Amino acid sequence: MKLKVVYRKVSDYIRYDLKEIVLPSSLPDPPHVVKRRKLTWHERFLVLKEASRLYAASWVRDIGPELRPNDYKKQGDAEPKKQVKETENEPSVLEDLAVAARGGMETLRPALHRLYMTRASHYKDALASFIKGYHEGLQQVMQSKAESEAPADEADKSKKTT
Repeated sequence: MKLKVVYRKVSDYIRYDLKEIVLPSSLPDPPHVVKRRKLTWHERFLVLKEASRLYAASWVRDIGPELRPNDYKKQGDAEPKKQVKETENEPSVLEDLAVAARGGMETLRPALHRLYMTRASHYKDALASFIKGYHEGLQQVMQSKAESEAPADEADKSKKTT
């Protein structure tokens, strides 16, 4: 009799508890969660098609006119050439960082230092212009306040003298 009980307990442990310990099941969803139906193959294809179109459109925005000359024929041939010359003269910050990253940490550190110093100077200039504007606004408010109090003081003085 005891052997049966021991066998049943061991088999239950292996069948239920050990399986839960080794491969725990996830918690059930809360009651307010509504499960969505599975998509059909056609709907999956449409989702994949739209996602790939959006992904390709994001790459097209980044490529620029020099790699897509057919899109810019409506604007005229002279305009894209001007844009190419401008980018050749001075590389953008992103291009500068990309070139520096290819060169390794030795070239990346000065490029990042330049970037942070440029950002810091822009923040400093913006803060200085904000403070200057704030002071100008404060002076205007104080002047208008002084002007509004001055006629009232003169009226009080005239009443006392009469």
